[in-house]
Amino acid sequence: MTVIAIIGAEALWLLYIWLFAAIVCSYLSARKGFGERPGLATGMLLSALGIIIWLVVPAKADSIWRRDGALGRSGKSDADEPAPDR
Repeated sequence: MTVIAIIGAEALWLLYIWLFAAIVCSYLSARKGFGERPGLATGMLLSALGIIIWLVVPAKADSIWRRDGALGRSGKSDADEPAPDR
């Protein structure tokens, strides 16, 4: 009975890793301008390898990744920036 319990705990951790990879791939693909679905599919089919793939794929020109960077802006908004002198 102990062997089945060990396999169950290991399977639960593998499930967590699989779901985490799908979430991260979906986030990366959405920020790079491809939408969430391709990233979700990549994460579900390739698991942690999909994260590496989406980090290598170049972002589209009008994507959030290009506009705000990899993790977003540093907390500054447009109102915080000083107005240009005229």
